[in-house]
Amino acid sequence: MPEQENKRVTPNKKQPLLVLIGPTAVGKTNLSLELAKAWQAEIISGDSMQVYRGMDIGTAKLPLEEREGIPHHLIDIRDPDDPYSVADFQAGCGSSIEEIAARGKLPFLVGGTGLYVEAVCYGFEFSESGSDEAFRQEQEQFALTHGAEALHAKLALVDPKSAERLHPNDQRRVIRALEVFHLTGIKQSEQLEGQKKESPYELCIVGLTMDRAELYRRIELRIDQMLEQGLVEEVKALLSRGVPPHAVAMQGLGYKEIASFLRGECTLEAAVTLLKRDTRRFAKRQLSWFRHMKDIEWIDMGENFHNNLHRIHGIIAGKFQVHLEYTSNQSFVDGGNVQ
Repeated sequence: MPEQENKRVTPNKKQPLLVLIGPTAVGKTNLSLELAKAWQAEIISGDSMQVYRGMDIGTAKLPLEEREGIPHHLIDIRDPDDPYSVADFQAGCGSSIEEIAARGKLPFLVGGTGLYVEAVCYGFEFSESGSDEAFRQEQEQFALTHGAEALHAKLALVDPKSAERLHPNDQRRVIRALEVFHLTGIKQSEQLEGQKKESPYELCIVGLTMDRAELYRRIELRIDQMLEQGLVEEVKALLSRGVPPHAVAMQGLGYKEIASFLRGECTLEAAVTLLKRDTRRFAKRQLSWFRHMKDIEWIDMGENFHNNLHRIHGIIAGKFQVHLEYTSNQSFVDGGNVQ
C-alpha cells in the first residue's frame, strides 16, 4: 500500500475520536488496552477523580507498569486539594486530542464520568453564570449543620434531574447547581439539555453494559480488592499530608467513607457497607446518564470477551471507514486505510 502522510484531518473531515463508556467495574480498562493496541490509540482518562495525584487505589487507576506501554492522558495532573471542573477537563481533553492526532495516533477517550465525556463529545459551551460567595458559604454551613443528604434534598426540590445526577457527597457540585438556580432562576439540568448535540469530532462511541446483579457483584469484589490493596492506608496518607476532608477529591467514593472511619465516626465495616451501597447507586446513575446519550453502540459484557472484542473492531472499522486489517504495529490514518 502506498505510504501515506502522517496526517489526521483533512479540511473536509472531522477528527476521529474513539470513546468507550460504561459504569464502574464493567470492564472498560482491560478492553481499552486491547483496543488501543489494535488501533494504535492513546488513551485519555474520562474519569473526574483520576486527575488527582496520590489517589490511586480508590480511583482504580491503572498502575504505570500495567499500561503495556500505551500512553494515558489526564491522569495525575492535579493535587487533591486543587479544584477541577468539567470546563477544565474539556480544555485538557481537547489539547490531548490535538496532540495525539498530531502524532498520527487515534485519540481514545475512556471513562465513566458522564458529563465530562458528553461535554467533550458534543462541544458543550459553559457560560459563566456568575457566583455568589455568600450563598455558597450559606450552603456549606447548612451542610455542616444538617448533613450532605439534607443539602442534596434542597437541590432535589428545585432541580430533580441535577439531584439525580449528583451524589450527595459531591458537595461542591451540589452547591454549584443550587447557585446556578439561585442566580439565574434556570435549572442547571435545563441548561445542559439545551446544549447542542452536534459533535466537532467523527465519533465512534462504544457503551458497555451487563446484567445488573453481575455488575453489583463485580463492584463489591472490586471494593474488597481495594481494601486488600491498601485503600485505608491511602486515605490515611492523604489526610496526613494535609489534604482537607472537605476538598472535592476527598468527597469521592471510597475517600469520604474511609475518612469517616479514620475520624472514628463509624466502624470500618459500616464504612465499607456504605461504600458498596453508594457505588452501586453511582453505577445506576452512570447507566441512566449514558442511556440518554445518542450515537452509542452498546455491547453486553456478559458475553464472551473475544466475541465482544471482534464485534467492537467491526464497529470501529465501519464507523471510521477503514479496512479491518489492524495489527499492533500499524498507524491509524484518518478517512482511509490502516497502513
